[in-house]
Amino acid sequence: MTLLISSFILAIVFCAPPGVVTAETVRRGAARGFVPALFVQFGSLVGDTTWAVIALTGLAFVVQKDIAKGILSLAGIGLMLKLAWDAFRDARHGKELDLTSPARGVNRGDFANGAFLSLGNPLNIVFWTGLGSTVFASISGSPQPVHFAIFFAGFLGGAVLWCFLMAGLIAWGRRFVTPAFFRWVNFSCGIALTLFAVQLGWKFATLL
Repeated sequence: MTLLISSFILAIVFCAPPGVVTAETVRRGAARGFVPALFVQFGSLVGDTTWAVIALTGLAFVVQKDIAKGILSLAGIGLMLKLAWDAFRDARHGKELDLTSPARGVNRGDFANGAFLSLGNPLNIVFWTGLGSTVFASISGSPQPVHFAIFFAGFLGGAVLWCFLMAGLIAWGRRFVTPAFFRWVNFSCGIALTLFAVQLGWKFATLL
């Protein structure tokens, strides 16, 4: 249950900070409503899931070794703290969405464009490697296939929920999608990432 909840929360933390997919969701949703915005978000899950599978498949073999697990734990802590710092920085200074220039592949369909934008960001594999390290390094013993299944179930649940929330905000609550809104989103993500880093650090210290 803890793994399911952790992966659910981390999926939202991954999807929520504003970026190119969010900008494209706002652009298309503002022009044509809920369904286009939702399809952009759904399309982005293709890329997110692809990079997650690539990163976590590698981790499935690496985390079997205690030394590697410890190294990945430290790497995961560092990455989570770096992402938390970036989130707090964006929350403080604000981060404007670029809605003026069309995204690459703008002539594609909504779903295809979301997938294209997400697949075109290889930095996702860095995030998933750190995220996977954070989650699986906290499991006592060697992670089993069931742990990966639970992780993906929680991730997809959190990501799909965010897809609907974001599309709904664009379609029916656009007045709330302001720089101040994204400041709070970034601040909340920063807190969540910090807590996960502290949790992993505590687990790592107790294992030592």
